[in-house]
Amino acid sequence: MTPSPFLRLPGAVDAAAIPGATAEAGVPAHYGNPLGEQRALAEGRAIVDLSDRAVLTITGPDRLSWLNSLTSQALTRLQPGESSETLLLDVTGRVEHAVRLVEDGETLWLLVDRPEAEGLLSWLDRMRFMLRVELADRSDDLATVGTLGDPPLPIAAPNGVPLIWHDPWRAVAVGGHQYAQGEHPGAGWTWSERLVPRDALESIVARVESGELTAAGASAADALRIAAWRPRFSTEVDERTIPHELDWLRSAVHLDKGCYRGQETVAKVHNLGHPPRRLVMLHLDGSEGAHPVRGASVSLGEKEVGTVTSTALHYELGPIALAVVKRSTAPDETLTVDADGTLVAAAQEVVVPPGAGAEAQIPHLPRLGAVTRRPRD
Repeated sequence: MTPSPFLRLPGAVDAAAIPGATAEAGVPAHYGNPLGEQRALAEGRAIVDLSDRAVLTITGPDRLSWLNSLTSQALTRLQPGESSETLLLDVTGRVEHAVRLVEDGETLWLLVDRPEAEGLLSWLDRMRFMLRVELADRSDDLATVGTLGDPPLPIAAPNGVPLIWHDPWRAVAVGGHQYAQGEHPGAGWTWSERLVPRDALESIVARVESGELTAAGASAADALRIAAWRPRFSTEVDERTIPHELDWLRSAVHLDKGCYRGQETVAKVHNLGHPPRRLVMLHLDGSEGAHPVRGASVSLGEKEVGTVTSTALHYELGPIALAVVKRSTAPDETLTVDADGTLVAAAQEVVVPPGAGAEAQIPHLPRLGAVTRRPRD
């Protein structure tokens, strides 16, 4: 990828230089003041260069019904200007792709992390059959800019509808389900991703240099995302992930829609079983000065129980992380995280509780031939 012009801004540090950075090389992780950038972003005053992301399109009259038949979200009634999120699962219900969607009435726009783009486009192309759909990669034409506010940007609108993806994470989507209990930090997550002409990035950078706009690095967005318990494909997903483990039924799964690949597992775990792992947010002890990176092991005593998926130093909460741990891990236990040989204490904040799933509450029947005792008079 061609390095972003945002890297020319004073203090810009390429994400490639940051161990465990979730952004691709070629965009800034920060501009020298990560905590100040977080505050500006949280207050809606900053934009984040996400030009490392990919933009795909589906055109043709069958685009919505076709993608609806393949993925986890109900998409057939998506209206121009509406946003959604959907997951492509394998036959066992494991997450293969996560796709952010914007419909403009003529084209369905797919926003994905760049490492996903080629594989997703290839798979979709093989599934077209005789349907009236066409696929394209528009990443060379359009770039993504993220924000929690509403900055004045040259939003692309090739069919008359501004291409802005509004993250549905702030509320439970229609047909979805939330496992997290109590007040949800995602309720204040006003994140959006705006598509701008890629050749407009230079003029946007000039407006940052003049002080008209404020820029925050990708690490600022990641810290606020972690605090909102918001999963991301490039960080929280591995080869075993099912949506329930990350509370992704909240925004990306419709439990009452028709058949799609992996639906049986989604329904069975939600109604009858429990996800084998669960997402937690960790509050890390920063007194040792050691900070774990993505992939660090999480332990309870001598037993490894999970893995860190995202970490950050939050401007208010201090060092925090998202981690996926075994369902049986007691929520009130203090865990330890391996930060390159230094064991860091970590207090859990429950995202997905151990009892998630089994919503059908079907009573257990006695075993065939079992003797049941009659109550005494």
